[in-house]
Amino acid sequence: MTAKARILVVDDEPQILRFLKLGLSAAGYEVITAETAEGSIKAIATAAPELVILDLGLPDRDGKDVIAEVRTWSKVPIIVLSARDREAEKVAALDLGANDYINKPFGIGELMARIRTALRHRLEELKETPVLRSGGLEIDTIARTVKRNGETIRVTPKEYDLLQVLVRNAGRVVTHRQVLAAVWGPAHTSDTQYLRVFIGQLRQKIEEDPAEPKLIATEAGVGYRFETGDQ
Repeated sequence: MTAKARILVVDDEPQILRFLKLGLSAAGYEVITAETAEGSIKAIATAAPELVILDLGLPDRDGKDVIAEVRTWSKVPIIVLSARDREAEKVAALDLGANDYINKPFGIGELMARIRTALRHRLEELKETPVLRSGGLEIDTIARTVKRNGETIRVTPKEYDLLQVLVRNAGRVVTHRQVLAAVWGPAHTSDTQYLRVFIGQLRQKIEEDPAEPKLIATEAGVGYRFETGDQ
């Protein structure tokens, strides 16, 4: 799932479609396109792309509707590429199941890095590896142990669950609501201050300098991203 991965680009701006098709094709990807929500859903169902780049402002339906519908039957990675830069839009798209969010205008280098991360993460999911590795950390999901550069780090059960959620989604934003639901359950999706406390505790244990975190990055008002070093 690397050089010949099939990518679906969904956008109603012809210049964006041309630009991305040229850039992605030059990078070795197979590119298919769609200009509407209905066209994108059909393409995902029939062409089975390995990744989708999706604009939210489509002429027939909102792109968030596409995410919601596709997530009922597919886990294909979805990267939102949109001019909507409000935090609420980002949070809504990510909560519905988007894997990442990039604002327009965008740098092609950043987009390529996000694509590589999403494809690699999907491949790792398909392999269902019992050991997660990222950013110098090693998490054994069977033994429930955490190591940093070969040294064992003592973490509480909740700290472990939180770290596992972040590392499983390494390289992409996980919203406050997604993390809280995964670790503490649906009844605690508004306990963001509680989450900040645990993030602070984890940073004290895994960051070289907790005051300047390099592994767990904060996406202000949205959530957190575990950095892989690819971006």
